Amino acid sequence: MFKTFRAAAIIVAAAATGLAALPAHAQDVIRVGNLKLAHFAGVSYIKEIEKECGIKVDLKIFAKGPDVLQAILAGELDVGATASEAAISGKGNGAPIYIVGGFARGGARLLATPDSGITSVADLKGKKVGVTRGSIQEVLLAAEMGKNNLTPKDLRIVYLGYPDLNQALMQKQVDAIMQTEPQSAQALARGFGVEVIKPYDTPVGSPIRTMVMTEKFYKEQPEAAKKFMACFVKAQDTFIKNPEVAEKFVTQDVFKGQLTPEEFRDALANSPYTIEMSADHIQKTTDVMEKYGIGKMSVPAKADEWVKTDLLDQAKADAGLN
Repeated sequence: MFKTFRAAAIIVAAAATGLAALPAHAQDVIRVGNLKLAHFAGVSYIKEIEKECGIKVDLKIFAKGPDVLQAILAGELDVGATASEAAISGKGNGAPIYIVGGFARGGARLLATPDSGITSVADLKGKKVGVTRGSIQEVLLAAEMGKNNLTPKDLRIVYLGYPDLNQALMQKQVDAIMQTEPQSAQALARGFGVEVIKPYDTPVGSPIRTMVMTEKFYKEQPEAAKKFMACFVKAQDTFIKNPEVAEKFVTQDVFKGQLTPEEFRDALANSPYTIEMSADHIQKTTDVMEKYGIGKMSVPAKADEWVKTDLLDQAKADAGLN
């Protein structure tokens, strides 16, 4: 995966030198990558209010964060929503990107089957534990294991996609999973999972999901980038101040009735929307990833060199949110 990141980064960098960018006024469409997760829905909501923002959005949905990064490297996206570890891994392997904002906190739980006897991270020793490879949940699992003096040899780690993790837990093919939202809320509501912990007591803290922008778009389309970030802030602020709007959009438009209002509210209690981002948070996450060998970065990037919050700060100020 990360060799692909490096190779793609080289291709993109070479292509960038030979292609002239369109001027800002000719940027008709902003290409946005997102995930189908409850706490990512504010990003998808930008598509709903694009006319109010004076932009046009081409929204593409991906299965996981690394897929968003791959699409960015392939030149298919201008901006993308992902968990921080995908952005950090991509940047550490040469991806020409900036983190320009954050949109949700938390979004992880360690769950176990009701009859597993697992009540703490230490109880994972000798157990089969599921997690999605290349996810922030994998970073949090590694950090929790390290905190509890567990190594990968002490348990059996099974890598599955988010929906498959719930199926594996329900069918007792694994003893525990480190899961995202709203899938963990669904597991709790439907009785096949019990919460062990919310894994926010490591140096990573409560992880913040990242809005990533290509260096090319940031530098060569400043007006379009500014308009997009203003729309991003408007969408997030709408969801924060009007949770009923968020609930309706997520349960009906995003999940088409497959997620109940109760499950949505439980999921958002563990992954609230935000409009915050800091280089300090990204640096702490980078340090944990480097320590436990997650992401296999060629050269871990210093956060203060590629976390750019100027557009976010300006959009918040213009909206009266500072």
